[in-house]
Amino acid sequence: MTFSHIFQHCSKHRDTAGGRQSHARMVASGFIPTTFVANCLIHMYVTCSNLEYAHKVFVRMPHMDIVSWNAMISGHARNGTLDVAKSLFDRMPERDVISWNSMISGFLQNGELNESIGLFLHMLQSGINPDRTTIAVILKSCAALEEVDMGTQIHGFVIKMGLDCDVVTGSALIDMYAKCKRLDESIYLFDEMPERNWVCWSALIAGCTQNEQYAVALELFLEMQRCGVGQCQSAYASVFRSCAGLSSERIGRQLHGHALKNNYSTDVVVGTAIMDMYAKCDILDDARRLFQLLPMRNLQCWNAIIVGLVRNGQGNDAIGLFKCMNHSGVGFNEISLSGVCSACAEVKRYLMGLQAHCLALKTGTIYNVCVGNAVLDMYGKCEALEEAYNVFEEMEQRDAVSWNAVIAALEQNGRYEEALLHFYQMLHYGMQPDEFTYGSVLKACAGLQSSVCGVKVHNKVIKSGLGLVSFVGSALVDMYCKCGMMGEAQKLHDRIEKQNLVSANAIISGFTLQKQSEEAQNFFSKMLNNSIEPDHFTYATVLDTCANIATIGLGMQIHAKIIKLELHKDVFISSTLVDMYAKCGNMNDSYLMFKKMIDRDLVSWNAMICGYAHHGHGLKALKIFDRMQLENVRPNHTTFLAVLRACGHVGLFDEGMSYFSLMTDHYQLEPRLEHYSCVVDIIGRGKGVSEALELIVKMPFEADDVMWRTLLSLCKIHKNVEVAEIAAKKLMMLDPEDSSSCILLSNIYANAGRWEEVSRMRRIMKESKLKKEPGCSWIEIKNEMHTFLVGDKAHPKCNEIYERLDELIAEMMWAGYLPDLETFVEDEKGERKDQLELLAVGCG
Repeated sequence: MTFSHIFQHCSKHRDTAGGRQSHARMVASGFIPTTFVANCLIHMYVTCSNLEYAHKVFVRMPHMDIVSWNAMISGHARNGTLDVAKSLFDRMPERDVISWNSMISGFLQNGELNESIGLFLHMLQSGINPDRTTIAVILKSCAALEEVDMGTQIHGFVIKMGLDCDVVTGSALIDMYAKCKRLDESIYLFDEMPERNWVCWSALIAGCTQNEQYAVALELFLEMQRCGVGQCQSAYASVFRSCAGLSSERIGRQLHGHALKNNYSTDVVVGTAIMDMYAKCDILDDARRLFQLLPMRNLQCWNAIIVGLVRNGQGNDAIGLFKCMNHSGVGFNEISLSGVCSACAEVKRYLMGLQAHCLALKTGTIYNVCVGNAVLDMYGKCEALEEAYNVFEEMEQRDAVSWNAVIAALEQNGRYEEALLHFYQMLHYGMQPDEFTYGSVLKACAGLQSSVCGVKVHNKVIKSGLGLVSFVGSALVDMYCKCGMMGEAQKLHDRIEKQNLVSANAIISGFTLQKQSEEAQNFFSKMLNNSIEPDHFTYATVLDTCANIATIGLGMQIHAKIIKLELHKDVFISSTLVDMYAKCGNMNDSYLMFKKMIDRDLVSWNAMICGYAHHGHGLKALKIFDRMQLENVRPNHTTFLAVLRACGHVGLFDEGMSYFSLMTDHYQLEPRLEHYSCVVDIIGRGKGVSEALELIVKMPFEADDVMWRTLLSLCKIHKNVEVAEIAAKKLMMLDPEDSSSCILLSNIYANAGRWEEVSRMRRIMKESKLKKEPGCSWIEIKNEMHTFLVGDKAHPKCNEIYERLDELIAEMMWAGYLPDLETFVEDEKGERKDQLELLAVGCG
């Protein structure tokens, strides 16, 4: 075998070691290679990516022909050393079409697309006629730049050259038009081609997939099979991407079977596309299984499974796979880093995200806008706002996603004013907001409860044409709800083209926030009538309204629906049910629900403790708290508030003070004003009002009206007039319109027999035009709410109700119950009767 054949064989099999040994044998034998043999040797070294040896052979050649120069230029262009390739190209004594093609292709492969087009134009000016390879390469550059005008001109040139019937050139034109969003042109060209091979078919199928014409791509693949063209790697990859785009598991599985039958499922490109399809159809088990079965995994394969895990909310698994990928030696790229940063953001793994950021800095991929955006988003979701802002400021290039990420980070961390400021900066820099921008900005307006800003943003939404987009519409509804503009919110909800669950939930939540529970329940009924299916959040919110106005009937109906839908296993729903039954006074069902919970969170424990404390079962509340501690559930401020209230109800002074110390010393929870209010109640009941007043003076907060009212009530129990006068004075300063302080103090004066002071308080109330707010009660009977005020005569069954009340009053008196009328301030004789009737209503 001659040396030229040996070098050609080594080049074909990329056998660097064998090629070097043959080269050494040739030198040792004293054989002086001809130009052809030297060219074979150069080609072998270039193919094996050993440019250093290729260069040594090249410079020692006594006669370099055009093939020698072309081999060196092609080698350097393919390996990314374009400066050397350009230098060699400029020094060439003579150039042919292959020389030009090598340089044009080199620029394309290295992402210098404009340079490749510029060199092509220079080639034409030099009088060199391009061939089909030149045309195919330059059309790829046009496709990558989406330069459809240049592509169209080259198409004209192709027709002039007579290459329009050539299958390779035709395929390149189909691909170019498709990537330039001119799919109709691609289909027309395909239909006009006299001859079609698998390249043309796969180019058009890929074009349909890229233009999101997934159903057309699948139809073309079926037609390709009917025509007997066969299968190819790129066609399979495209149709699996189409299945992913359609989220069509059924068709995807059928095509997977087709690929298995034709031995393509183990191909790394096709396998990656199948795996990506399963991940995007939310069939992650099959995607994992396929990943494990692939005999060879490239970077794209690892990226597909990592991104798939992130999309399906399995961030920790994605992080674990990223670590395995690094250990496997495959390396990583921008997609890998974006994926792992998104995973860290999802599971709030700040330290892991920090390491990913370091990798991006070390490799220079941080300057890629997608990676920068992912890092920025990760810091925002991990509540590392300073780091997020620094990444944003250091970004050399920012797109709409960058602005969206920083605005979202600011909004999610409660920096609403800064979020709005960045929104206006985004507009100033000429960036067009999208639905995600408006979603975050409207949340910021809602957080500020600023209807003024919200209306301004709404105007911009209308101008942008995004007002009817469901996502933006729901954000607008939520903003108006949180700003208290329920009328506007309902109008917007009604105008949304496809009324969705998100906006409906926002309306119900808005009514609840505005303490309009009945309206929330009425809207819930309308929502069901409009066939909008409720979710966990809907049921939880409506249950909350049932708790607010004690509509236990509706609450029990919703509970039955929850059981039917098997939603009771959800800890959020179960906790809301515990709270609803407790607030409706049904502690037995509340405890039963609590007992049946598989998993209990802090909310469920708090609901039970608060329920027992609220209904005067202080000892039961404390037992639940002790169980909570035994199960290692860490209490919060709400827990201790309920515990302290329970101690106050039962009159456990020592235990109350012990729990207060436990809160501050053991759990390191800083007491709030409401905790001090409970302690004032405990001290007032256990030791005396003077000691309670001393605590109020010494505590680190200014006492509010609730605390002074608590102290005033304690003064009534202890009959302490002096402290009562101090508390009443403070109450009148804090809330001059409130009559309760005057009434309480007047009752204390009455108990002490100081009737002159009672008269004085009555005069003060009359002069200040203070009136006692009438009591109100309600009851639900057969899904109808009945509301009563003191002395109410408006109810249609008023006479029957008052007759029944008289009977109840008579029975109470017969049983020995006599109200203490001395503690009431009398303005007229009839008032005593009204108060008795109100008492009877309450007892009934």
